[in-house]
Amino acid sequence: MNITAGVFKGHKITAPDEKITRPTLSKVRMSVFNTLQNFTEFEGSSFLDMFAGSGIMALEAVSRGFESAVAVEKHPKVAQVIKNNYKKFPSANLSLIQGDALKILPKLDKKFDVIFIDPPYFSGVYEQALEVITSLSKGVVVLEHVVDVDFGSFEIIKQKKYGDKTVSFLKLRDV
Repeated sequence: MNITAGVFKGHKITAPDEKITRPTLSKVRMSVFNTLQNFTEFEGSSFLDMFAGSGIMALEAVSRGFESAVAVEKHPKVAQVIKNNYKKFPSANLSLIQGDALKILPKLDKKFDVIFIDPPYFSGVYEQALEVITSLSKGVVVLEHVVDVDFGSFEIIKQKKYGDKTVSFLKLRDV
């Protein structure tokens, strides 16, 4: 798996076992970041990858100019693969939190400019994930999903279809 753009473009990273994770395809990653450019300035921004899997989305973010990126991954073997991948980029402001994102993130005292949410497709945690990050979001939330989702306090600012999956770009509703 290769980073698609930015200062680390073309660098290979190791993908975790595909029985455990489902890395976001390169064409979808490129499209997500191209679309994000319309909604946020990357320079100086922070990025959260809530269900990191391979950790590639956080790497793409810092490669493209985000100041920092945090990846959260529950599975210990997958987290170790991410940790090893991140060691290849010592100059990047990348951090990994190992644990259950739904339990850990409510305790974080940090807001993120962009939050990427791509849980296991049929895990049923989409609405819970959106609820958890309500207090962490200060910008755009990107949700990759294959099922209908109740966006709760978020509104759709753009949606794109890629085969059976949908990528929804969301922001908090004005109260």
